[in-house]
Amino acid sequence: MKALTTRERIAKMYEHREADRVPICDTPWASALERWEREGMPQGAEYNEFFGLDPVHLFGVDVTPQYEERVVEETDEYITRTTAWGATERNWKHAASTPEYLDFTVTDPDRWAEARKRMTPKPDRIPWDWLEKKYPVYRKRGDWIQARFRFGFEAVHAYTVGTERVLMALCTDPEWMTDMFNHYLDLNIALFEMILARGYTFDAVHWTDDLGYKQSQFFSLKMYRELLRPAHQRAVEWAHSKGMKAKFHSCGDIRPFLPEFVDMGIDGLHPLEVKAGVDPIQVKKTYGKKLLLHGGMDALLWDDADKMEAYVRRVLPVMKEGGGYIFSTDHTIPSSASLAAFKRIVAVAKAVGSYE
Repeated sequence: MKALTTRERIAKMYEHREADRVPICDTPWASALERWEREGMPQGAEYNEFFGLDPVHLFGVDVTPQYEERVVEETDEYITRTTAWGATERNWKHAASTPEYLDFTVTDPDRWAEARKRMTPKPDRIPWDWLEKKYPVYRKRGDWIQARFRFGFEAVHAYTVGTERVLMALCTDPEWMTDMFNHYLDLNIALFEMILARGYTFDAVHWTDDLGYKQSQFFSLKMYRELLRPAHQRAVEWAHSKGMKAKFHSCGDIRPFLPEFVDMGIDGLHPLEVKAGVDPIQVKKTYGKKLLLHGGMDALLWDDADKMEAYVRRVLPVMKEGGGYIFSTDHTIPSSASLAAFKRIVAVAKAVGSYE
C-alpha cells in the first residue's frame, strides 16, 4: 500500500479500516521540547516534522469573557498572570505541569451574569489570519484539522469558577452550572457557523472535558446524565450535522462513562489514561468497533525505553486490529522521555503499527 497522508490515514481509522500504518499523533510538554533541544533537536524545529509524526491541528476561537490579561509576577521558575477567562493562574516555566489556579472573577451567578453579557459572537473572536495563511497549507499537505471547542465542566471549573466551587454548585445550583455549560457551547457553535459560512471545513470537532482523576470521577453517572451529557450530546449532533467527527478528550478514570459516550455517538476518545486505571486493551475489546481510540501508551514508562518498547510491542498489536486506533502517550509526553528514547519508540510504533 502506498504511503497515505495524515488525513487519509486518520480517516481510515475513524472508518475502522486498516491503513498503511497507525497514525502517530502525540504532544510533548514544553519541558520535553526543552530537553530534546538540549539533546540535539534543532532549536525551534517543528517536532511533528522532525520525528515524522502525523500532524493534527487544533483551531480554536475566543469564547472567553475577554477580561484583562496581565502579568502579576514573574520569576525564573514561574509566571503568574490574569487570563481572559477571569482567572489568576500560575504557570511553571520548566516543569511538566498544568497551571495552578489562584483566584477567579466569576464566583457566583451574579458575577456569571456580568461575564455572560461580555460573551457575544463577534467576528473579531475568530483568528482569521490563521485561516487565511495556515489553513490552505495544511489542507494542501493533507494534515488533519480539528475545530477546537471549549465548553462543559472543564471550561467552567478549571478556567472560570474553580473546582471546589463548581462541584458544590452542581448540587446546590445546577441551573447556574447548566447555563454556563450551554452558553459556552452556544458561543462556540455561533462562531464556527461564521467560519463554515466562509467555506472552511474541519475534519472533527474536538473538545476537552476531564471527567475523572485517578481511580474515580468528579461526579456521579446520574449527575453527568442530568447536567452535562445534554451539552455533550448537542456538540456531537452539531458536528455530525456539519459532516465532522466528534472527538472527546477526558483524562482520568472515565470507565463508567464509556457506555454514555458510545450511546450519544461520540466517534473518538483520547487519551485512555493508564495510570488512572484505564486498560486500553480492555477498552479496545469492549468498544473498539464503535470508538476510535487515541492514546493508551503509559507515560510513566518514558524514563525506561526498554520497558516502553516492551509495552508498545504488547499493546499496539491489539489496539491496531481492524483500524480505529491512533498511537500516542496516555496524556502528554513528559520530560522523562529523552530524544533518543522518543525516536526509538516512534520507529517501533511505525514498524509494529504497519498493516503491510
